[in-house]
Amino acid sequence: MADQQWAHVVDSVRVVRDLVAAPEVASTWGEESTCAGMTVGGLAVHTASQADHLGRLLGQQPHDREPIPLVEHYRRAAWSNSDLDSEANAGIRDGSNAEAEVGHDAALTQVDEWLATLERVVGGEVPGTVHIPWQGWSLTTEDFVATRLMEMVVHTDDLAAGVGLPTPEFPERAVAETMRLLTAVAVDRHGQAAVVRALSRPQRAPASVSAF
Repeated sequence: MADQQWAHVVDSVRVVRDLVAAPEVASTWGEESTCAGMTVGGLAVHTASQADHLGRLLGQQPHDREPIPLVEHYRRAAWSNSDLDSEANAGIRDGSNAEAEVGHDAALTQVDEWLATLERVVGGEVPGTVHIPWQGWSLTTEDFVATRLMEMVVHTDDLAAGVGLPTPEFPERAVAETMRLLTAVAVDRHGQAAVVRALSRPQRAPASVSAF
């Protein structure tokens, strides 16, 4: 597959990288972010580490594991089915905070390395399915990429809001894939009518149709 197919993914990582590099992020690195229990640095590292996941997993050898549907991925994932104080979510926060302890400059250098790896990987052959080792199941490559884009788009907004910066704009395709994912999960959790009303009939809409 040609790298042009994944240009929106690489460009999305660059959006994240530029935000992580911002002086406002550097100067508040150890302060609490908009995500309770996670520092600004921890949130920045968590957001940018999606580039690492993309580079490593898109660089895998092809395998024969049958992928599961995208919505099923979120039905199974522990973090998306438990509260913020659960072991799964606390582990994500604590791990990200610990990784951020290297400091802003070292973290930014790491992001640049992840970006370079991703650029190299998508310039070659990318498998049609991706096995996610920390989950134990596989997704189609398109669906896996959508999960990483969603993480970047959502958490970039968290990060920017917490340091007083406008939320950066992502490539149109990245936003479309994120909306596809969030809408599918929201419909699965709240029902078709609830989501349709939230998007078109606010007078009949429920208080929330949040995907997570």
